[in-house]
Amino acid sequence: MQDELEIEGQLEFADHDDRRVVALQRQQIAASDFAFEAHSVSKTQAQAIVDSMLKTILGAAANGEEISLPGFGKFKVKETPEREGRNPTSGEKIKIAASRKLSYSPAKAVKELLNG
Repeated sequence: MQDELEIEGQLEFADHDDRRVVALQRQQIAASDFAFEAHSVSKTQAQAIVDSMLKTILGAAANGEEISLPGFGKFKVKETPEREGRNPTSGEKIKIAASRKLSYSPAKAVKELLNG
């Protein structure tokens, strides 16, 4: 894991057709009743737990590892090869560089919760 990995203060989740955007700050997650009052820890301790969890997930992803959270889902890095695209303004052919992205696959329980 990369100890120097810095996590930004805000995570954003958006669906592809821009119907809804939800932004959660780490502090909001740690300040929820579930995170600290229900487990008898301080807000500072809850924040440290959330930060540690996110750093662990991102550090493993940076190393190309798959992260499995039973009952929640899996995160894994997918390689996107270099490809050819077009500039939408000029129509000119351009090369789109190869990249890595973090994908998420929900667990069966999450799918059932979302889809009834």
